Amino acid sequence: MRRPDPHVRLLAVFAVLAVLFSGLVGRLGQMQLTDAAAVTAAPVTAEQVVHVPAPRGRILDRNGIPLADNAVRLDVTVDRGVLADLDDGGRSSLRALAETLGTTPDALADRLTLCGAPDAAPPPRCWSGSAYVPVTVAEGVSPRLALGLGERAERYPGVEVVRSAVRRDRDEAFAPQTIGYLTPADAETVASSDGRVHDGDLVGRAGLELEYDVVLRGEAGRNEVRVDARGVVTETVRTVDPVPGDDLVTTLDATVQRRTQAALARGTAQARSRGLPADEAAAVVVDLRDGGILASASVPTYDPSVWTGGISQDDYDRLTRAPESSPLTDRVIAGLYPPASTFKVVSLPAAIGPDELDEPVECASSVRIGDRTFRNFESRAYGTISWRRAMSVSCDTVFYTAAERIWRTAGGLDGDDAKDPILRTATDMGLGEPTGVDLPGEGSGRLPGRAWKRDFWEATKGESCRRARTGFPEETNRSRAAYLTAVAKESCESGYQFRPGDSVNLSIGQGDTLVTPLQMAQVYAAIAGDGTVRPPRLATATQSVTGERADLPTAAPRTVRLDPTVNRYLRTALEDVVTEGTAAGAFRGFDLEAWPVAGKTGTAEVFGRQDTAWFVSYAPAERPRYAVAVVVGQGGTGGSTAAGIARSIHEVLARL
Repeated sequence: MRRPDPHVRLLAVFAVLAVLFSGLVGRLGQMQLTDAAAVTAAPVTAEQVVHVPAPRGRILDRNGIPLADNAVRLDVTVDRGVLADLDDGGRSSLRALAETLGTTPDALADRLTLCGAPDAAPPPRCWSGSAYVPVTVAEGVSPRLALGLGERAERYPGVEVVRSAVRRDRDEAFAPQTIGYLTPADAETVASSDGRVHDGDLVGRAGLELEYDVVLRGEAGRNEVRVDARGVVTETVRTVDPVPGDDLVTTLDATVQRRTQAALARGTAQARSRGLPADEAAAVVVDLRDGGILASASVPTYDPSVWTGGISQDDYDRLTRAPESSPLTDRVIAGLYPPASTFKVVSLPAAIGPDELDEPVECASSVRIGDRTFRNFESRAYGTISWRRAMSVSCDTVFYTAAERIWRTAGGLDGDDAKDPILRTATDMGLGEPTGVDLPGEGSGRLPGRAWKRDFWEATKGESCRRARTGFPEETNRSRAAYLTAVAKESCESGYQFRPGDSVNLSIGQGDTLVTPLQMAQVYAAIAGDGTVRPPRLATATQSVTGERADLPTAAPRTVRLDPTVNRYLRTALEDVVTEGTAAGAFRGFDLEAWPVAGKTGTAEVFGRQDTAWFVSYAPAERPRYAVAVVVGQGGTGGSTAAGIARSIHEVLARL
């Protein structure tokens, strides 16, 4: 039998394919030409949920004055569904809108793409919100521009001006580190919220906004909608209104806060005018009756409005470029500084008992302890004086001698922290651990006892020994390089030992000792309260939109073991500091009879930097109501800088 011609078979296959292709083309043509209306009117294919953010609760001061509130902002939105139904796909509308907004049609088109979708513009140019709501293309437009869009609505189909609720802080930069700020929730926050936070929600990122975010945020509402095949909303099926967040009532006093910030800014500016860097500072005012913080201020500061509507990269870089001087840092609770002579209120009751108060002490210009000479501040000697006088003039050598005695009593090189009365008293007063204030990011400070020193040596021994061998060739200052090398050698060989010099440094708040301003305010609160101190706090109650108030629980007062006789003596000495001692110059002309202030200056030496200035105080001295702590980094002496700032704050407190 004759075999088929392969060319004939191939032609047959092509014929079949041609018939099939013709049918496919015909069907496509039918769909495009005859079924277009059916596609446009496609039945509902899905139901979606659009979350509606709740109005955020306000943050109020103790008198009900809003410190963080909500405001109305005019935004321009574009409905992608309306544009899709226009003959030209909305291109003419976008051109007109771009001209009015001062942008480009391409920029608007980018904004209308959903982030993460194929060919979408990169964030933040794309739209990160829900696909089922109009897209915000301009925020905070002027009423005049909004009116123009409304009057010529036919030129801008799909465009609408809407009122949006936004967070508004006070006009001035008011306690920004304490109040905190908001940013859109990231994916991690949304995923870990158990459905309470949704994409695009604003959440607290610092301060009270973060600490009480759940209270302030409220509960989001829901719009259940039907969408067609294009993803365009065709109907709202059900609406659940959002539940507004509760207001947060705080202990802050708007007047005291404003004046404290002004005093801190003025005092640091004056220090800089004297040639000091004064590059950071903090001040805090605590109500001793309930532990409430009336004012909390940090320098450098920033304007919290930079977060509204999304922060620019330049502003973000400015706020975060240098962590050690970041304006975002709340230095009241997270700034760590050597307390210097303000720590002597810990050392004095640790060093002497009630029977030793009248014993004279020698204030020499220097003392020899071990193999080192320790000098009095500015090498000044006062001769034989009382402990009260030693506190008033801040004589270091008196405390050096007491510290060496305490070191020997505690066991010398083989001593035990539990036997060291300075460490015991400091711990009892709350140093070395957070105060427990209701703010995120609080520092613990550092009490460098024997256990800490061994742990630190073990963690750094390798680097210390390496530096002992290599030195510091990168250091251009030879004397500094030699000093650092000598320290490295000592640390390598015996850095675990708690020596007499360590006790000496601890007694005057130097060496490795670090505290926060709030911790020192609490120490002086304990002294002012004769051993009773109330934990610091900022929030006192929540308040619903209907006015229902719910008081927040308070922690019980804490008791510090202070001998009553010694504490009375110490309180008298602290009054002397202001009337005739190291703070007398700063308070000259102040009415101390009407508002007697008791406190202590401190001037901390910091290697490689200028001195840190301190003044911690309370008033009125006989019946204390407020504690005030002020610190200025690289601010010179406590008496010349920090005490003057505190004076301005006490002038405000005296009038409350």
